[in-house]
Amino acid sequence: MSRIGRLPVEIPDGVEVKVENNVVTAKGPKGTESVTVRPEIEVKVEGKEIILTRKSDDRKSRSLHGLSRTLVHNIVLGVKDGFEKKLEIQGVGYRAQMQGNSINLQLGYSHPIVIEPPEGIKIAVEANTKITITGSNKQAVGDIAALIRSKRPPEVYKGKGVRYEGEFVRRKAGKAGKK
Repeated sequence: MSRIGRLPVEIPDGVEVKVENNVVTAKGPKGTESVTVRPEIEVKVEGKEIILTRKSDDRKSRSLHGLSRTLVHNIVLGVKDGFEKKLEIQGVGYRAQMQGNSINLQLGYSHPIVIEPPEGIKIAVEANTKITITGSNKQAVGDIAALIRSKRPPEVYKGKGVRYEGEFVRRKAGKAGKK
């Protein structure tokens, strides 16, 4: 049995969970999220716990068991506390600023890069070089963070670019000069 799939999902106080036709909907202080669970997995709410069991023991069901439990767990956590990703910008002249709801990035190109976040995602900029992305959907938060990072990933010679907070970039030595 899946080690992750067999664990029940705790429903914290302030979160309301409904299950209809394998669609799990969680409503909490940070908003409403829902996930469709595959028909191979059965979802039940018992008291303050969500229990996911698989209907058969075939390979497909086994592989979906842990995934389904994690997706349900993430929506419950998302509507309760939310998710957050932090990015850092390093490099001379590289900066970010907010323009209304969208973020304007100056990353050494001849043009500014403007990124409009999807609904439910909030972006904040602190000190022109720190970006905080928050939201109740873990996948959407990670996607926007990855999109911003992909505009100028950290390079290995000078370390310039956009990186996740605390990300280690292994530096390379430059070209050796003649002696």
